[in-house]
Amino acid sequence: MLSLTRHGPVRLLTMQSGENRFNRAFVEALNGALDEVEGSGGPAALVTVGEDKFYSNGLDLTWLTGEGAAEGPAFVGRFLALIGRFLALPLPTVAAINGHAYAGGGMFALAHDFRVMRADRGFFCLPEVDIGIPFAPGLRTLIQMKLDPSVSRDLMLTGRRLGGTDAAALRVIDETADADTLLARAIARAESLATKDRATYGTIKRGMYESAIRLLEAGAIT
Repeated sequence: MLSLTRHGPVRLLTMQSGENRFNRAFVEALNGALDEVEGSGGPAALVTVGEDKFYSNGLDLTWLTGEGAAEGPAFVGRFLALIGRFLALPLPTVAAINGHAYAGGGMFALAHDFRVMRADRGFFCLPEVDIGIPFAPGLRTLIQMKLDPSVSRDLMLTGRRLGGTDAAALRVIDETADADTLLARAIARAESLATKDRATYGTIKRGMYESAIRLLEAGAIT
């Protein structure tokens, strides 16, 4: 489902579950990986990446309307708390967006401190307006905090898809790379920040994103 490897001070979390959709097992695995990263000592930073053409395609709606239907709002609350945990993580985080980052997958990427995306493959998209799912308060606040006002408005109200070049121009991501250099660029960016004091780094992030973190950690759905 995922692997966690070490590249010097950088922990690389590779999501290996196809479209990397969020269901109970995937959220539990991600939380377990974060437990391991946070429990480590010394300099550290975290890079996440998917495989093939997907970074993450968001919530596993097939599971949520089938086997996971009974978990409903409780599971969504756990997903929101996971996004809040990434947003507040007391060490540098970089999303290496190797492919599609849709809906919850796009917001998962936004919860990272920095984003590097392939210029030639994959789309960033927040399609909730087209699939009839309003943004939870914490996710809406996250998007509005991370993106310029006109960009957050357009992406939330139109469901527009952005390739890497457009995403960089709108400052949704920090830089683009090709397939051969994506991971190296993300790891280099993370490594350059890995010696930051964790307590200070985490306190600054909590101050920057306080309202979003509070809503996400509470699992507020409406």
